[in-house]
Amino acid sequence: MPTLTRTSTTEMEVTSIRLEKDLKEQLKTLSGNQGYQALIRDILWKYVHQRSGDFTPQLSANDIRATISAIAQQEERCAITGTPIQSGEEMLLGFTIEGNLIPLSLGSLG
Repeated sequence: MPTLTRTSTTEMEVTSIRLEKDLKEQLKTLSGNQGYQALIRDILWKYVHQRSGDFTPQLSANDIRATISAIAQQEERCAITGTPIQSGEEMLLGFTIEGNLIPLSLGSLG
């Protein structure tokens, strides 16, 4: 997983965050050679981009193994097209090749 920002660590602000020991160990395991702090930055940047509206989808229809019909309970953003899905709107939940469930707009796979 590539780091979204290429800022030198000397230009970053130091922030302290308390994590459960098990969570930190899982992050270390998942991060591989990247390092868990870079993984945390990637996760946070993806969250910020997704919520701010400048989300760039990184999935395609080929990444979806199966879908389930659903109704959005809150505003979501389609993981393929980036289009908003309003609360109460019909949508799909896509099961990815990595085993994640992601929100999909109805026309995103066609």
